[in-house]
Amino acid sequence: MDRNIHRDSIRNVKDTFNSAIRAIDLKFEKGNFQKIWEINDHVKSDGDENSIWFWTSYFDFKDFDNDKLIAPIIVYGTNGMNGFDDGRIKFIIYYKGKKIAIRQQNGVLDDERKTEIDNSFYSLPQKLKDNIKAKMALMEKQGKAIFTATW
Repeated sequence: MDRNIHRDSIRNVKDTFNSAIRAIDLKFEKGNFQKIWEINDHVKSDGDENSIWFWTSYFDFKDFDNDKLIAPIIVYGTNGMNGFDDGRIKFIIYYKGKKIAIRQQNGVLDDERKTEIDNSFYSLPQKLKDNIKAKMALMEKQGKAIFTATW
Protein backbone atom coordinates (compact mmCIF):
# COMPACT_ATOMS: atom_id res chain seq x y z
CA MET A 1 0.00 0.00 0.00
CA ASP A 2 1.31 3.45 -0.92
CA ARG A 3 1.59 5.42 2.35
CA ASN A 4 1.45 8.72 0.44
CA ILE A 5 -2.19 8.22 -0.55
CA HIS A 6 -4.61 9.97 1.75
CA ARG A 7 -8.39 10.10 1.88
CA ASP A 8 -8.18 13.30 -0.19
CA SER A 9 -6.33 11.42 -2.94
CA ILE A 10 -8.96 8.83 -3.81
CA ARG A 11 -8.05 6.53 -6.65
CA ASN A 12 -10.16 4.02 -8.55
CA VAL A 13 -9.09 1.17 -6.29
CA LYS A 14 -10.35 1.19 -2.70
CA ASP A 15 -6.98 1.50 -0.99
CA THR A 16 -7.28 4.99 0.46
CA PHE A 17 -6.62 5.57 4.12
CA ASN A 18 -6.16 8.39 6.60
CA SER A 19 -2.60 8.81 7.77
CA ALA A 20 -3.28 11.83 10.01
CA ILE A 21 -6.09 13.54 11.91
CA ARG A 22 -6.60 17.04 13.26
CA ALA A 23 -9.34 18.68 15.32
CA ILE A 24 -9.51 22.28 16.49
CA ASP A 25 -11.88 23.86 18.99
CA LEU A 26 -12.47 27.53 18.21
CA LYS A 27 -14.29 30.14 20.25
CA PHE A 28 -15.77 33.19 18.52
CA GLU A 29 -15.51 36.21 20.76
CA LYS A 30 -15.46 39.95 20.03
CA GLY A 31 -15.40 39.36 16.29
CA ASN A 32 -12.43 36.99 16.32
CA PHE A 33 -11.79 33.29 16.54
CA GLN A 34 -9.60 32.05 19.35
CA LYS A 35 -8.16 28.54 19.40
CA ILE A 36 -9.05 26.77 22.64
CA TRP A 37 -7.43 23.39 21.98
CA GLU A 38 -6.13 21.24 19.16
CA ILE A 39 -5.64 17.52 18.54
CA ASN A 40 -3.06 16.23 16.04
CA ASP A 41 -2.05 12.61 15.55
CA HIS A 42 -0.90 10.26 12.83
CA VAL A 43 -0.28 6.60 12.11
CA LYS A 44 2.96 5.20 13.47
CA SER A 45 5.85 5.64 11.08
CA ASP A 46 7.04 2.03 11.56
CA GLY A 47 4.42 0.77 9.11
CA ASP A 48 2.47 -1.23 11.71
CA GLU A 49 -0.62 0.97 11.33
CA ASN A 50 -2.47 1.67 8.12
CA SER A 51 -5.23 4.12 9.02
CA ILE A 52 -6.35 6.57 11.71
CA TRP A 53 -9.75 8.19 12.09
CA PHE A 54 -12.15 9.79 14.56
CA TRP A 55 -14.59 7.34 16.14
CA THR A 56 -17.52 9.77 16.26
CA SER A 57 -20.00 7.22 17.61
CA TYR A 58 -18.09 7.46 20.94
CA PHE A 59 -17.92 11.29 21.03
CA ASP A 60 -19.77 13.26 23.68
CA PHE A 61 -20.26 16.98 24.15
CA LYS A 62 -22.10 17.32 27.45
CA ASP A 63 -22.11 19.33 30.63
CA PHE A 64 -21.40 16.55 33.12
CA ASP A 65 -21.21 18.70 36.27
CA ASN A 66 -23.88 21.36 35.55
CA ASP A 67 -21.37 24.23 35.36
CA LYS A 68 -22.80 25.37 31.97
CA LEU A 69 -19.64 24.22 30.14
CA ILE A 70 -19.41 21.13 28.00
CA ALA A 71 -16.66 18.60 28.57
CA PRO A 72 -15.82 17.25 25.11
CA ILE A 73 -14.90 13.59 24.82
CA ILE A 74 -13.10 12.90 21.54
CA VAL A 75 -12.19 9.32 20.61
CA TYR A 76 -10.05 8.16 17.72
CA GLY A 77 -8.15 5.07 16.80
CA THR A 78 -6.03 3.20 14.31
CA ASN A 79 -6.06 -0.08 12.48
CA GLY A 80 -2.95 -2.20 12.57
CA MET A 81 -1.95 -5.20 10.52
CA ASN A 82 -4.66 -7.24 12.32
CA GLY A 83 -7.36 -4.55 12.19
CA PHE A 84 -8.57 -3.44 15.62
CA ASP A 85 -6.66 -6.27 17.30
CA ASP A 86 -3.37 -4.38 17.25
CA GLY A 87 -4.48 -0.80 16.67
CA ARG A 88 -4.46 2.10 19.11
CA ILE A 89 -7.32 3.98 20.74
CA LYS A 90 -7.13 7.37 22.35
CA PHE A 91 -9.72 9.21 24.45
CA ILE A 92 -9.16 12.94 24.78
CA ILE A 93 -11.24 14.69 27.42
CA TYR A 94 -11.15 18.47 27.87
CA TYR A 95 -12.35 19.44 31.32
CA LYS A 96 -12.06 22.94 32.77
CA GLY A 97 -9.20 23.80 30.41
CA LYS A 98 -7.24 20.60 31.03
CA LYS A 99 -6.55 17.91 28.47
CA ILE A 100 -6.88 14.40 29.92
CA ALA A 101 -6.03 11.30 27.91
CA ILE A 102 -6.60 7.57 28.00
CA ARG A 103 -4.27 5.68 25.67
CA GLN A 104 -4.88 2.10 24.64
CA GLN A 105 -2.57 -0.14 22.66
CA ASN A 106 -4.48 -3.23 21.60
CA GLY A 107 -2.61 -6.45 21.01
CA VAL A 108 -3.27 -9.99 19.91
CA LEU A 109 -1.45 -11.34 22.98
CA ASP A 110 -2.13 -10.26 26.59
CA ASP A 111 1.35 -8.81 27.13
CA GLU A 112 1.02 -6.64 23.99
CA ARG A 113 -1.92 -4.69 25.44
CA LYS A 114 -1.36 -1.52 27.40
CA THR A 115 -3.81 0.97 28.89
CA GLU A 116 -2.46 4.31 30.15
CA ILE A 117 -4.71 6.64 32.14
CA ASP A 118 -3.64 10.19 32.98
CA ASN A 119 -3.73 10.63 36.78
CA SER A 120 -6.05 13.62 36.42
CA PHE A 121 -8.76 11.26 35.09
CA TYR A 122 -9.40 10.04 38.62
CA SER A 123 -10.34 13.55 39.84
CA LEU A 124 -13.03 14.02 37.16
CA PRO A 125 -16.69 14.12 38.24
CA GLN A 126 -18.08 10.61 38.73
CA LYS A 127 -20.75 11.10 36.05
CA LEU A 128 -18.02 11.88 33.47
CA LYS A 129 -15.85 8.93 34.56
CA ASP A 130 -18.86 6.60 34.39
CA ASN A 131 -19.62 7.81 30.86
CA ILE A 132 -16.08 7.03 29.71
CA LYS A 133 -16.05 3.63 31.45
CA ALA A 134 -19.32 2.78 29.65
CA LYS A 135 -17.73 3.70 26.31
CA MET A 136 -14.76 1.48 27.10
CA ALA A 137 -17.07 -1.42 27.99
CA LEU A 138 -19.01 -0.91 24.76
CA MET A 139 -15.76 -0.97 22.75
CA GLU A 140 -14.87 -4.29 24.35
CA LYS A 141 -18.34 -5.68 23.63
CA GLN A 142 -18.04 -4.55 19.99
CA GLY A 143 -14.62 -6.21 19.62
CA LYS A 144 -12.68 -2.97 19.18
CA ALA A 145 -10.61 -3.18 22.37
CA ILE A 146 -9.49 -5.31 25.27
CA PHE A 147 -8.48 -2.90 28.02
CA THR A 148 -6.02 -4.15 30.60
CA ALA A 149 -7.70 -5.31 33.78
CA THR A 150 -5.34 -3.39 36.09
CA TRP A 151 -6.22 0.16 35.08
